[in-house]
Amino acid sequence: MAISDIRRQYGLRTLDESQLTAEPFALFERWLKDTIEAGIPDPTAMTVATVSADGQPSQRIVLLKDVTADGFVFYTNYGSRKAQELAENPKVSLHFPWFFMERQVRICGTAHKMSMAENARYFLSRPKDSQLAALASQQSKPIAKRELLMTQFSQLKAKFTSGEIPVPDFWGGFRVVPHQIEFWQGGENRLHDRFEYNLAESGEWQIQRLMP
Repeated sequence: MAISDIRRQYGLRTLDESQLTAEPFALFERWLKDTIEAGIPDPTAMTVATVSADGQPSQRIVLLKDVTADGFVFYTNYGSRKAQELAENPKVSLHFPWFFMERQVRICGTAHKMSMAENARYFLSRPKDSQLAALASQQSKPIAKRELLMTQFSQLKAKFTSGEIPVPDFWGGFRVVPHQIEFWQGGENRLHDRFEYNLAESGEWQIQRLMP
C-alpha cells in the first residue's frame, strides 16, 4: 500500500457550540480528563515548537505538568535548545495529539520562566532518580557515548545516597500563557469540527468556528 493511500474515517463524536465553554481552560481540562480516563498512553504528552534566531523551527515532545487559567507548565534544562530559543524568542506553540480520541488541541502563546520557589517545589516532588538524571544530563549537548552519561548518573547516585538533592540552578519550568487555543474534533469525510479561542484586549475570549 502506498503511503498516499493510508487513511481512515473519523466520526467517534462531534463538537458543536453547545459543548463549548466561555473560556478555553475548562474545555481543555474536560478533554484532558476524557483522554486520561480512556487509558491512552502519555495523555499529558505535548509538542513544544520554538524558533531559533535564524528562523528555524524546532519541535520536541515534553510532558504537561500543570494547567490553570494562568497557563500551561512544563519543565526542562535551561541550557537545552528549547530553553535557549525561548530566551531569544518567547513565542511558542504547543500541540496535544490525542489521535485515539480523534482530537487535537493547538495552543499559541508566550513562555515565561517559573519562579525559583515553583521550580524547587516541583523538583523535590519528583522521584529521586529523575532528580539525579536532571543533574547528570547537560541536555542537548553532544556526548561521545552513552556510558559517559551512565557513569555520571551512577556517581551522583552514590554521592546522594541520603539527604535532599539540591535543586540545580540550570533546571526549571516555563509557563506558556496562551492568546490562542484551537480545539479540533475529527469528522466524517474530513469535515472536521474546529473552534478557535482568541484572547481579546479586554481579557475576554472570543470564539470562532473554522473551516476544516
